[in-house]
Amino acid sequence: MQNPKNIFKPSLLAISITATLLSGCLSSDNDNTPLVEAPPAVTGLTLEFVGRYSSGVFGESAAEITGYDADSRRAFVVNAQEGSLNVLDMSDPSTPTLIDTLTVGDIADDAVVNSVAVRNGLVAVAIESSPKTEPGFAAIYDAATLSLRGFAEVGAQPDMLTFTPDGKYLLVANEGEPSDDYQIDPEGSVSVIDVTDPDNLQVRTADFTAFKSQRAQLVADGVRVFGPGASVAQDMEPEYITVSADSTTAWVALQENNALAKVDIASATITEILPLGYKDHGAEGQGLDASDSNNAIDIKPWPGILGMYHPDAIASFSNNGETYILTANEGDARAWGEDNPAYWGPEDSEDPAFGGDANQGFVEEIRFKHLFHKNGFERRLGDDMPPQLYALAKGALLNPEVFDYCGASAGEPGGCREDEQLGRLTVTWTMGYRTDENGDPVMFNTSGVEDPAGDRLMYDAVYAFGGRSMAIWSADGDLVWDSGDMVEQYLASDACLAGSQRDIPCAEFFNSNHSAGDSFLNRSDNKGPEPEAVTAATFGDRTFAFLGLERMGGVMVFDITNPQSPSIVDYLNTREEWVLDPETNLAIAGDLGIEDITVIPANQSPNGDVLLLTGNEVSGTTAVYKVVLQYAE
Repeated sequence: MQNPKNIFKPSLLAISITATLLSGCLSSDNDNTPLVEAPPAVTGLTLEFVGRYSSGVFGESAAEITGYDADSRRAFVVNAQEGSLNVLDMSDPSTPTLIDTLTVGDIADDAVVNSVAVRNGLVAVAIESSPKTEPGFAAIYDAATLSLRGFAEVGAQPDMLTFTPDGKYLLVANEGEPSDDYQIDPEGSVSVIDVTDPDNLQVRTADFTAFKSQRAQLVADGVRVFGPGASVAQDMEPEYITVSADSTTAWVALQENNALAKVDIASATITEILPLGYKDHGAEGQGLDASDSNNAIDIKPWPGILGMYHPDAIASFSNNGETYILTANEGDARAWGEDNPAYWGPEDSEDPAFGGDANQGFVEEIRFKHLFHKNGFERRLGDDMPPQLYALAKGALLNPEVFDYCGASAGEPGGCREDEQLGRLTVTWTMGYRTDENGDPVMFNTSGVEDPAGDRLMYDAVYAFGGRSMAIWSADGDLVWDSGDMVEQYLASDACLAGSQRDIPCAEFFNSNHSAGDSFLNRSDNKGPEPEAVTAATFGDRTFAFLGLERMGGVMVFDITNPQSPSIVDYLNTREEWVLDPETNLAIAGDLGIEDITVIPANQSPNGDVLLLTGNEVSGTTAVYKVVLQYAE
């Protein structure tokens, strides 16, 4: 296979030039003023594995979000399995050691830690209440003593928090997910907390109230507002926050809504909701591997398939005076009540009119082949047919003018629904079908003819979850660059080698699942490698993005110095065992399920090296990588 475009050649990656500062001084010809030669220019970087701390717990999110305090040389890691915060001694980065655990039961009964942020000797913790639909809390602790400085009530389900660069404010993303039966749906919000006096926190709330009357316009603009009976404020679910370098503006990922919210920090006001649009997987260079059933890597364009970017983590960086937003385009479906049999209805129901209880949940995800079948939806009742979909129509058709390439014809999905093609791809049923000017579905009969008495939906496009990519956006939400199929192409290439020793061909385990061994192609029909975490750092005149891939694992590094034309410069995946079951072989598995990345600058590092911390939720490990900068000769 040919190496994909814009990918750094492995021969160059092997050349690692360590910075050497010249000793002594140089003098000019016309005065005796000492001149210090400027350090050589940074040209690239590679990653090296340094060490890890293992909780010994598999598949329970025992290591998620990470933070680091330079003065105490401590890492702080969210342990969702315990609902606590693990404190690691980082004095020797090769052997991080657990020295304490911070619990939050003194703030609220049965409360759990969701996120952590560290700055200026303070550790901020996002605390989710029980039940999660109740208001949560943000708490501030001293990094060295772990003493509680102060805490404050915030919105429902605080899922992520971050300090502003100037250290004056703590911003909290209150996701406000609904209850599992969708009977309680809190409003999403962003808390803006003044932390200049950590013992006396002052909280303001940036909410979406002003947008409640703008639902129709938001939907027309491409913002997904689709929760059953939900207002705009209830439907918005803040996931992640990044802040401008001048601490004046924040951007908030609204993952399920496929949008960003823009926040004016001074006034604690959400000023805009920015739709992200959709990725055309039918365009050249924007394809995907859509099947787990063809026993071969097959990355190609699929006309009619659109990707919802659905970013999880986001980050920001500056270039020539402009702020840009990085997004890790993971994808995330709404699936509430999916484990409740009452939602789906009884198995093998003989009553085709019964499609489950729509009051018991809401699931938007469905496999392509189960959405498109010539016999309609009845065959899936009591199995995976969402009652909301069955109430809308009794079957769905593909527009043959769009999907003829894979065998669709009037009234027939043809070969498009075969497992080796699009059949097993998970998609949303909530959008893509033809509607009238009021947003109501235009109905068709089983022959594919428009018919008001018909009971079939006609899909002109089908929407998949996530972009399988990293993207760069302007401060106003305009797409500057998207990696297209570059991530999957790299993972499929001979240049990609996994393991801390870089001796395992990635292609042999392409789109593997993080929780299973020998799982080649396992995630191709879902969201592929699932970009989950992203952060940015500048070294010299060059800026790099570090992208964590949740399912395939590892950190992919992009040079984003030119935001219009980034390139991959390295990829390190420290999953060491790919064939055996990782749960029963956890001691040799390595790092699985990356959730978060923290950059530790050299001047704050315990050993003087630039380091990365990664939280890996499936393996329950906190890994440490060294960033080895490359310099011009």
